[in-house]
Amino acid sequence: MFPGRTLTDLGFSPREAVRGRRAGPAPGPRPAPAGERAAAPGPPPGRFPGGDPPHPDFVFREPFGVPGGRAGEAEAAAVEEAVLRIRLLDDRHGADSIYPHTARPLNAAYALLDAGAHRRSIADRLYAGAGELAISVGWLAHDSGRLADARAHYAEALATARVTGDPALEAHAFCNAAFLARDAGRPREAVRAAQAARRAADRLASPRLLSLIALREAGGWAWLTDRTNCERALLRAQALFCRGPSDADPEWMSFYGEAELEGLEAQCWSALGEWGRAVEHARRAVALQSPHFTRNIALFTTELASDLLADGAPDAAAVAAGRALELMDQVSSSRIRAMLDETARVLRPHGRNATVADFLARYETVPRGAARVRVQPR
Repeated sequence: MFPGRTLTDLGFSPREAVRGRRAGPAPGPRPAPAGERAAAPGPPPGRFPGGDPPHPDFVFREPFGVPGGRAGEAEAAAVEEAVLRIRLLDDRHGADSIYPHTARPLNAAYALLDAGAHRRSIADRLYAGAGELAISVGWLAHDSGRLADARAHYAEALATARVTGDPALEAHAFCNAAFLARDAGRPREAVRAAQAARRAADRLASPRLLSLIALREAGGWAWLTDRTNCERALLRAQALFCRGPSDADPEWMSFYGEAELEGLEAQCWSALGEWGRAVEHARRAVALQSPHFTRNIALFTTELASDLLADGAPDAAAVAAGRALELMDQVSSSRIRAMLDETARVLRPHGRNATVADFLARYETVPRGAARVRVQPR
């Protein structure tokens, strides 16, 4: 497709810089600690260049060609690079401006599977890479409020995992499906998906993966207002997390550190109506989050504002909401925007409070599109 041009010529990192999960019996290099994903070509922290979303060719230059009709090393590396680019951009900026540009690389990745590969090892990498790409695109759909699209992408990834017998890909797909089901108002499905993820992950050797899956299950129980099972899952998540990182931890889990643990636990206590405990854990989540994960800082700060408001502290809630609002010029996430809109709506009756009034005045000046996400009742 691009004769005489290398992946580097096309704007991609050299093969050794790609850090996506590899298929095969031997674990790859140990992933970087949470918050320290290897840098890849992409926009700098803060606003996109010129204040605009990335041009589609900047995010995903057409990387896929099939010389001789079959995929080789370059094509497998390009699929893995596309996954990495999505994750790095999403960490900083959220999904809304990225998701519209993902159909082409995802379709191309699955076309490579149909074309076949020169070697079995390449085929394994292509299946794993295409499945991870489907999950990454599904997550972008979730974060941008396109929940039906997300469900379809996760189903595609799950089918890919089942075809190849890949427990790591299966665990990842079910883990994300559990999160999606919770946000879509199907908490019992969230519990079942998390339990399916645990069965797949039991074949791996990653306590941190099992910890995250336990938190997904806890979220489902919390939204079902089943405090007993929620607390059991939270305790299991904490115990597994304390076992530390492992060489078997998937690369995609580099976001899962102590901040994420605290943030997901805060969500559970919030769903159970334990506002004081939710505030405590949300504060820790904000304080512990790496600056690289701008989107998650905005998320946890918005959740902190909501919890403070429910706990009877509208002035403190307005301060937190104001911090989240400042981050929204760097983050494009319909999910977070919908949460912030709901917090502003509930704050309006407290408008005589000077701090609240100041936030509401700033909030009204910020342009916003129609949010696609339905905020679930707590």
